[in-house]
Amino acid sequence: MTLEICVDTLASVDACARAGADRIELCAALVEGGTTPSIGFLHAARRRFPGKIMAMLRPRAGDFVYSAAEFDLMLDEIDFLRREGADGIVFGMLTPDGTIDSARSQLIVARAAGLDLTFHRAFDVSRDLSESLEALIALGVPRVLTSGGHPNVMSGMAALTHLASQAAGRIALLPGGGVKPENIAEIIRRTGVTEVHLSARVSVPSTMRHRRPDLPLGAATVPGEYEHKTASTAIIRAARQAMLA
Repeated sequence: MTLEICVDTLASVDACARAGADRIELCAALVEGGTTPSIGFLHAARRRFPGKIMAMLRPRAGDFVYSAAEFDLMLDEIDFLRREGADGIVFGMLTPDGTIDSARSQLIVARAAGLDLTFHRAFDVSRDLSESLEALIALGVPRVLTSGGHPNVMSGMAALTHLASQAAGRIALLPGGGVKPENIAEIIRRTGVTEVHLSARVSVPSTMRHRRPDLPLGAATVPGEYEHKTASTAIIRAARQAMLA
């Protein structure tokens, strides 16, 4: 049995090392579903965690349809992640009509030769899970992280059981989404999986005594998966003009 924990802080990495997690999914910005971690974070995690490190390969939050420039960045980052000690990568790409982007995924698989691979929960928002599962099998992806296309694993249990039957050992299912110690035994019993994925997070209060709760420095809300924030050329130009006025 393999226990995987998704982490985006060094404290979480240390907790995994102390508690004996088998594998970590190393990310930035878990509140946004996880993005590619910094090289410095990966380097530090490699020093601290003795088990397998799967690095998220996701250039931004939002959907899973990437521009040519974003895709080129993903290919380059595979080399950086490999060099700094990642044992594998976690990736996912869809076409605009919701199918697995097999053409680009094949290039990712080729570039990551020798590394372990997981296709992440982009799978869950694809248009047809059975079709998507066969596409991943054809690509040779060994593992897919999934809640069965539902908000969490428990509500997606029937779909996960069906997917496990369809997979028939050709690809590993990694249940993730709402997994807790108290439901792991049931998940394993009902699906026959040998790996589970969870964040295992608890809230940690700040040590700050001086506080300004009226002054948020980040986003007040997290955008949904079907939009993302990007810098506007028009606003940048307007700012430049305002400086020169």
